[in-house]
Amino acid sequence: MFETKQTPKGKTTYSVEFKWRAVQMYIEEGWGYKRICQELGIPCTKTIRLWVKRYHEHGRKGLEERRGTSRSPFKGRPRKKECSLEEENRRLKAENDYLKKLRELARR
Repeated sequence: MFETKQTPKGKTTYSVEFKWRAVQMYIEEGWGYKRICQELGIPCTKTIRLWVKRYHEHGRKGLEERRGTSRSPFKGRPRKKECSLEEENRRLKAENDYLKKLRELARR
């Protein structure tokens, strides 16, 4: 009826319908977090609290899986930027100057 999946790292992923049922049990039926966890086989009450909080903030869309999606262009590894030959030349000269100073300090 409700789908749950085990990820390769050992985390459980629950379907939106499963989360929705748990949230309904809390909001509409007045069940407690512990009782919902026992009934649905969820190991931690914090999971239910988080789903209820997301539901209140974003509606049913807040129950959708967000792992692995990033909306910010600044997250993750920065993309390599193509630079002109002059820029690359300036960067390499600065790097050479730095290494020369470093070598000189090491000799002292």
